[in-house]
This record gives sequence, C-alpha cells and structure tokens, in this order.
Amino acid sequence: MSGAEPAVAYLGLGSNVGDRAGALRLALEHLSRLPSTDALRLSPIYETEPWGYREQGPFLNAVAELRTGLSVVELFHACKRIEAAMGRAPSERYHPRVIDIDVLLYGAVIHADPVLHVPHPELAARRFVLQPLCDLAPALIHPVLHLPLSELLILCPDTGAVARFFRIFRS
Repeated sequence: MSGAEPAVAYLGLGSNVGDRAGALRLALEHLSRLPSTDALRLSPIYETEPWGYREQGPFLNAVAELRTGLSVVELFHACKRIEAAMGRAPSERYHPRVIDIDVLLYGAVIHADPVLHVPHPELAARRFVLQPLCDLAPALIHPVLHLPLSELLILCPDTGAVARFFRIFRS
C-alpha cells in the first residue's frame, strides 16, 4: 500500500447481465473489504440505456463513495481483481458485463498512464455516471474541467434515459 493520506474516491458501478442489483451489492461488499478502505455512501441505483454499443439490455448504474489509503493505481487494480472474481470476462468495449467498476475521481488527483486515466476521461459525457455522482457530491469540482459536477450534468450531451430503479419484492 502507498501509505499516503486517505483520499475520497468515487467509483462507477454498472451491470447488465444476470442479477444486476445483486452484482452492484456484491461489488460494494468487495470494495468495502479492501485494505485501508471504507465504503462511505452509495448513490441511488439507476436503470440506464446502454452507452456505446446499443444492442444489449439496460444497465443498472450507481456510484460508490469510498475513503481509501490505497493509491489510485492500487485502487484501479483492486477493482479489476473484483471484476474478475465476480466473473467478468474480457469482452469488446461497451458490451454486456456482469460488473463494471470504474475509478471516476480520486480526490483532486489527475493521473494518466497507458491503462488508467483519472478523472475518468468520459465522465462529463455520460449522464448515467453524472446523475448518481451528483446525488452524492453535486458541488464537487472536476479537477480538470474546473466545473462543479452539477454544472457538468446540465451541460452533458448524453440524452440516454436514466431512471431511478425501484425493485418490488414479493413475499
């Protein structure tokens, strides 16, 4: 572990295969067990249209807020291990997946290497990420664009449907 000061990170969670809500719940459980990491809050869950590749079922999306002592790179690799443990197989970009965990923001850190860019480079163009992120931190300033997340949501070019997901349980 990095031994750095803990940072607040926001992770995008998405699923459109199998028990979508169960996958989000399990991913959050895995994340809360990471070393030096506390899961603070989870946004409401939204059902959203597919983005990028439209010929697939709708996603459930949410954003998790964590406090972590892991570095941004350590957190990214931990997310990839959780995805693999939950059965995510390599696939084409934007295709169906049992779970997707993206590091959206990590404090005010700006990080770019061949496999990881933080803030997530497509954050401002994805309503399905911005809406749940704004539920948690609307006044948070994007460290590259220097705008509050709530303003990025207003300016977002994505017109895909993003609707609160309600699950009705029968006895």
